[in-house]
This record gives sequence, C-alpha cells and structure tokens, in this order.
Amino acid sequence: MGVSPLPPWPQEELAALSSEALHKAALERVDEAWQRCLEVYPTLPRPGVWFDLKGASAGQAHMGRGGLRFNPILLDDNRAAFFDDVIPHEMAHWLVFHLDNARRFKPHGREWQTVMRDLFGLPARVTHCFDVHKAQPAPYLYRCGCRTHALTPRRHALVSKGRRYRCRHCRKSLVHTPDGTG
Repeated sequence: MGVSPLPPWPQEELAALSSEALHKAALERVDEAWQRCLEVYPTLPRPGVWFDLKGASAGQAHMGRGGLRFNPILLDDNRAAFFDDVIPHEMAHWLVFHLDNARRFKPHGREWQTVMRDLFGLPARVTHCFDVHKAQPAPYLYRCGCRTHALTPRRHALVSKGRRYRCRHCRKSLVHTPDGTG
C-alpha cells in the first residue's frame, strides 16, 4: 500500500499550545489516525481518549476501557514525537485489536508492524527514547551496601506491604532511608 505518514503538525503551533489546547489538538490527531484506519477497516469503532497515563509509558491502547491513554507529561515534553509517532503507534494497536483473530496476535507482531509501515508510513518502533524523569518520579530513597536507590511510589508501597528488593550489584537488601542518609 505504501502510504505517507500523517501530515506534520506545525512545530511552532505545537510549541505555543497550552496544555488544554495541546490535548484538544491530540484529540484531532487521534481522529486523523482513526480516519486513516477507516479506509481499510470501515467498521472500526472510534476509540475513547484519556490523558491519564503515568510513568514511563507514552501511550497505551486500552482495550478493556475502550480507547487510548496518553501520558500528559510526556506529551507536553515531546509534542512533535507524540503527533508523528506515538498517536499512530497506539492507533495501530487499536486497529489490530479489532481484526479477526486479534487475540492470537502479538502486541508488536507482524500485523501491527504492517499497519505501522503500510497504513501510517512509519517504521515499526516499539519503544520511545523520551526523558521520563518528570513523568516517573522516584522520591523514595533506599540504601544497600554500595549505593542509594530511588524507588517509585508504587515500589515503595509494595515494600510497605512486605516485598523486598535487592541491589543488583552488591545483592544486599534495600533499606528505606527517609532522610536520604544511609
């Protein structure tokens, strides 16, 4: 099929958008990607869209919830990449999920790769290279025998419930140090 990527969104326009306007523009981009999918799969349902994803993931096609989730922090910090790559990436998952026999397809398997290449005209990249420090804070400090480790709130909560973590280097158990000293 060999289609060109979705038309680029003007960089200057993206940079000037407020968070609210950026989310509205992202919804427009999702609609553009969905319209392209309709060309090959006319009964594809329109996905819901939420900007509530946290952590290191940029986006997620959430089948149980019926749509696409995006990380608002990573969207704000990587606007052009979201519009050019992340939104089509998640829409490709949405399309493949709705195909016959979708349950047996691998998330980034041949079908998904074909949609990325032949429908969106993009390389089938699985991961992003975004700086996730703002999106994935790790404010809980732990010590081992050789260094300080920063754990996320989720991992800290698991430690509070009894989970134990070991340092990969010295193999000693991590111990919470609330004041950052060890």
